[in-house]
Amino acid sequence: MSTFKICNWRLALGAAATALLVACGGGGSSEPVTSPMVATAATSYSQGAITGFGSVFVGGLRYDDSAAAVSDDDGAMHSSSALKLGMMVQVDGSHVNPAAATATALRIRFGNEVLGPVGAVDSAASTVQVLGQTVLVTTSTVFDSSLSGGLSALSAGMVVQVHGLLDSANGRIVATRIESASAATIYRLRGVMSALDTSAKTFRIGNELISYAGIDSAALPTSLADGKLVRVTLQTTPMGGAWVAVQLRSGARLPDTPRPDAHVEGAITAFTSSADFVVNGLTVNASNATFPDGTTGIVLGARVEVHGTVTDGVLVATKVEMQDRRDHGRRELELRGDLGTLDSTAKTFALRGVTVWYGGTVVYRGGTEADLANGKRVEVKGVLSVDRTRFEARAISFK
Repeated sequence: MSTFKICNWRLALGAAATALLVACGGGGSSEPVTSPMVATAATSYSQGAITGFGSVFVGGLRYDDSAAAVSDDDGAMHSSSALKLGMMVQVDGSHVNPAAATATALRIRFGNEVLGPVGAVDSAASTVQVLGQTVLVTTSTVFDSSLSGGLSALSAGMVVQVHGLLDSANGRIVATRIESASAATIYRLRGVMSALDTSAKTFRIGNELISYAGIDSAALPTSLADGKLVRVTLQTTPMGGAWVAVQLRSGARLPDTPRPDAHVEGAITAFTSSADFVVNGLTVNASNATFPDGTTGIVLGARVEVHGTVTDGVLVATKVEMQDRRDHGRRELELRGDLGTLDSTAKTFALRGVTVWYGGTVVYRGGTEADLANGKRVEVKGVLSVDRTRFEARAISFK
């Protein structure tokens, strides 16, 4: 795009950006509001996908979320019902009981990697283009129940939001959850900035050209540079060949303060050695860590789980595991709660917003299939269906 074109519509962008920022609750510094009390009280920090409910399960830990403050990436508050299976979250919590692998969640923050229109769908490669970004669908990707058929339910022009792991080294997003967003009035994208042109006020995320000409300089991050992880809110219609940004800020998801107990899941986005790398924008010092899966697979783009402590903005690792190996095949998940919407003919019921199918081989504890009824409190263990839109029960315990 020429500088001439950008200059011609820069004034129009300013008005549009201001209007959309007001509509989205933006403005000012554009950073979400955080609670100093939560930051001070929290001693543990987890970042990863929700793998179960009845409390919230993240990274093998069970967090009691009954009193947690739940917010999105923009700082807007939500009820715990906004949390869905497969969402990527950050949990600020109390001290972890290592024997029971439990803690109390004080704050839970969630956000998507991309919200936008679907492009090409490649079933053979198990990928879909969303807002120009390559999204990889794996056996662990959860599809909202409205997307019956999973990947095959997606078609060009649909608007969806994708939660997942940003794998900038391989130019893709590894999806942990995909859901319809047909009512969206804005698009969002989190990724690594490239081809920054501070004169034209444009940059790229992947191959998508983005103009930030309409954003006041006071509302921009303190430093813009190629390689920076950013999160951008966009108008839904491009102008002059570029997407129009109405909000731009850092895309790093980091703990507010030091944490003596931290657990982070993500892809390695910068790599010096197996002892020195970056995950989700968080620098990792693994010089004294154990590697149960060895260090051979610790490379740029690898998906890992890192346990340790956060000190001075650095995750000092005590253990580094390969997440790809753990996720090989369908991972067992767990749900707890009050059963609802029982359909004994279809052999399904709803639990924490998830459709559970109990028509296969199920082990019952504390009761039988005949005891299933709306309002019953149960614990269900199982796996995702092949199309990843429902939960297939393997064990049901009555509580």
